[in-house]
Amino acid sequence: MPMDPKSLPDEQRAIYEALNNSPMDYDFPSKDQLKFEITMRTHILQNARKIDEGDSEFSAFADSRFNPAFWIKTPYGYELRRGRLPSDAIRDVFTNSALYSFECVTTIVLIYYKSILDSIEPSIFNDLYSHLFIWGSNYNENLWMETYRGVDRIPGDVYYFYNPDYADPIWMGENSVYMADDLYFGHGIGMVSHKKMIEALDTLRIEGAKKSAYLLNQVTRLNSARFYPYRR
Repeated sequence: MPMDPKSLPDEQRAIYEALNNSPMDYDFPSKDQLKFEITMRTHILQNARKIDEGDSEFSAFADSRFNPAFWIKTPYGYELRRGRLPSDAIRDVFTNSALYSFECVTTIVLIYYKSILDSIEPSIFNDLYSHLFIWGSNYNENLWMETYRGVDRIPGDVYYFYNPDYADPIWMGENSVYMADDLYFGHGIGMVSHKKMIEALDTLRIEGAKKSAYLLNQVTRLNSARFYPYRR
């Protein structure tokens, strides 16, 4: 669905042009749905920057922490405390970041939840995620996060740098948000280029490791079409 990119802010224009120039066929039923896709991706980029600039720390689950005013730690992750609104709990991760410590998969999930909240009506968000549960791959089924083969490099995509000879399991790899122009954000490493991400992971291998880290041929995205009916 074509649109005039000149009418878009720079970051949104970069997303539109990446979608438009991709060898993959991105088919949107309407211009409004294309705009919503671009809006969600813009929020993903903004929220990745907020975590990068915030005070949350990187840690495995054993040493992790979430603000106990909103979250209860269970053996499998963090459960929303009864009587708390999901929207307030997700916002707290970004406004009181010093009270949080988590690893890279959880980072992506939190960025996704916040970006959904920024894109849809808060009351709908609270209904969708009234039983919010977060840690790693433990998250609500209706997060509607999907993984495909291929590396397309659309800003807002999530990619995984695999580190086969890791020394500590927490550094088996790094889930990262593709920002633009060969720039990736990975919690615990920061905002770096493809080359620097590989170099950082290679310092975290076992002694005598022979295999370098590398980017997997896969991409993870939110299915924006599932959220479009609830848009602001």
